[in-house]
Amino acid sequence: MNFFKRLFKIGEAEANSAIDKMEDPIKMTEQGIRDMKTDLEKSLEALAQVKAMAIRAKNDTEEFVSKAEDYQQKAMLILKKAQNGDLDVTEADRLAKEALVKKEEAMLHVNRSKGESEKFDSSVSQLEKNVQEIKQNISKWENELKTLKARVKVSTATKNVNKQMAEIDSSSTVSMLERMKDKVNQEEALAEAYGDIANTSKSIDEEIDKAIDVTEANAEDDLAKLKEQLGIDDKKK
Repeated sequence: MNFFKRLFKIGEAEANSAIDKMEDPIKMTEQGIRDMKTDLEKSLEALAQVKAMAIRAKNDTEEFVSKAEDYQQKAMLILKKAQNGDLDVTEADRLAKEALVKKEEAMLHVNRSKGESEKFDSSVSQLEKNVQEIKQNISKWENELKTLKARVKVSTATKNVNKQMAEIDSSSTVSMLERMKDKVNQEEALAEAYGDIANTSKSIDEEIDKAIDVTEANAEDDLAKLKEQLGIDDKKK
């Protein structure tokens, strides 16, 4: 049972992957361009083949026209020779007739090759239009692909930036900064409080010293000690 479940999951994943690939506009466009280039190669090959047949038909036409004219000239020469007494009239008529038969056969080939040449020329014209259209489509879609790639880059970059901006609050970055700001404010306030306390203590000490005049009291004590050392007694005065 678990095996079939795993198999189903694998098939489902492959199907989703195939759908994702089908929905990728860049890949689809690139594949379309490759298909058009394949069609272009086939069309160019067909065009070359039909052009070759058109050239062959045209050459055949010219060849058969030349043959027909040649047989016509030969028939005329034979009849002239008979007229001049250089050839038996009966034999001349027979040969001239054969030449004219050959001329008619050549003319049949001329008509046939002309018809083929016209068909081939028509096919060449149509194939050239198809080739030109495919080339234009390839150029058009290649430009579309460049634009599409540029749009994808812009949209991806925009998406990433917007995603980062959207994730700032979810990652508590802003709240962390706010807490740090509060901490700094608290430290600054505490430092100021200690400064005030220090200033207050200093002021009290100054007031006390001023009240008792420590300097003067010390001088009096030093004077009394000095007189005592010298044996001076102010009371005897």
